[in-house]
Amino acid sequence: MLITTTHTIEGSKITRYHGLVTGEAIMGANIFKDFFASIRDIVGGRSGAYEEELRRAKDIAIAEMVEAAKALGANAVVAVDLDYETINMGGGGGGGGSMLMVSASGTAVEFE
Repeated sequence: MLITTTHTIEGSKITRYHGLVTGEAIMGANIFKDFFASIRDIVGGRSGAYEEELRRAKDIAIAEMVEAAKALGANAVVAVDLDYETINMGGGGGGGGSMLMVSASGTAVEFE
């Protein structure tokens, strides 16, 4: 499965558009607590553990998007966009928290 952020596939012809496909991954609030508990992992202002979890969430979102494209009979996804959003769960008695959502979306196509 070809995945590209461009709207075209250089040297190839898109023969069919199947429509929008998406995938999402949500990281829970406990993950943030675990990261802050392992503050010693931070080097140069960056947290390797946190970055690894973000990469894992991105990979899950892309994999879900690809599965949706395959189910439609596509062999590529073009115009792929990745978004990262923070979701505040609110809650009155301190029971709220934040979650991070990674979403991937694109257009499922067939090309030759």
